[in-house]
Amino acid sequence: MAKIKVAINGYGTIGKRVADAVMLQKDMEIIGVSKTRPNFETQMAVEKGFDVYTPAEKISGMEKAGIEVAGNIEDMAANADVVVDCTPGGLGKSNKAIYEKAGTKAIWQGGEDHDLAGCSFNAASNYTEALGRDFVRVVSCNTTGLCRVLTPLDKEFGVKKARVTLMRRAADPNDVKKGPINAIVPNPIRLPSHHGPDVKTVIPHMDIATTAVKLPTTLMHLHTLNIELEKDSNVEDVKDIFEQQSRVRFVGQGITSTAEIMELAKDLGRPRGDMWENCVWDESITMYEGELYFFQAIHQESDVIPENIDAIRAITELENDPLKSIAMTNKNMGI
Repeated sequence: MAKIKVAINGYGTIGKRVADAVMLQKDMEIIGVSKTRPNFETQMAVEKGFDVYTPAEKISGMEKAGIEVAGNIEDMAANADVVVDCTPGGLGKSNKAIYEKAGTKAIWQGGEDHDLAGCSFNAASNYTEALGRDFVRVVSCNTTGLCRVLTPLDKEFGVKKARVTLMRRAADPNDVKKGPINAIVPNPIRLPSHHGPDVKTVIPHMDIATTAVKLPTTLMHLHTLNIELEKDSNVEDVKDIFEQQSRVRFVGQGITSTAEIMELAKDLGRPRGDMWENCVWDESITMYEGELYFFQAIHQESDVIPENIDAIRAITELENDPLKSIAMTNKNMGI
């Protein structure tokens, strides 16, 4: 079977992880990645054997730095079956015309608006909606994490309403230009936050409201969830449902913080210390006055990576069954 040819537009925090995950799949391959400057990530792409593409106006700068360039972004799109756009939020809109001209399917990330693709994606929630589409948007790390727990709860018990507080990392570990260093920042200050409406782009009927704050940490996001269910249920019922979700991991055994979860990821031998699953503290799962409460942690750099792989399969119709695609992705990545 011919492999799907995948290009990565933007070889940064998400792009380099998607590229590595694609290389682990037997039904797809990387034909090139794009960078705009010759930094350490560009050099790593070269060392991994990836063809490097860059905007036409950046080619000379790359070549002066000793980076061999395979072509411009238009060339890369023309050579691919699918482009996974991992450029900074807001830039994806200007790239759409390139993909349309090349007749190439594209996947954007959660930093772009839902309207850009017309289909926001989570593998466990709405995989079949993306089948055969030209354009899909994989929702953000936080929205991905919320969809992974809300969807199975809704299918089993019915979610009457969900209220979520998101305690967000201020920046990724490699981002030296952002804070806060010594503050807790309501973000956004106007309530509710955008995360709830983003969930509704995937699960339209969900009654959800969210608030968010930024904290001086770079490791993970932490969610507090309060959910009112339609059907009677108990803690063990909820645990049973979560145990069936391959991308939900219970954390206990003395793990009391996001720092220890990141240490666990390293101990597991995960590449870059990534934690692809939602991390739910099983001890936190509580039914109080008929409502469900629990904590979960989300690794913002990596939880969307398996979703991007499933999105590639969905839009190219490599696999029509979401459970089969999820199983393949998980096996190949080691989830």
